[in-house]
Amino acid sequence: MNLRIKLLIVLILLTVLGIGPMPVTSVIGIYVVLFRPAWFKRMVIKLYDEPDA
Repeated sequence: MNLRIKLLIVLILLTVLGIGPMPVTSVIGIYVVLFRPAWFKRMVIKLYDEPDA
């Protein structure tokens, strides 16, 4: 499965969860900004390193 499709599915899931009483997307965003996890950097590099379709 393509990385872009996986990310789209995750973003849709986070959007659905964000409708609930706890803002999941904001909490994940704050975590990424504060701790700068290595998995996020690898994901971004892999996403933008793919050749254009």
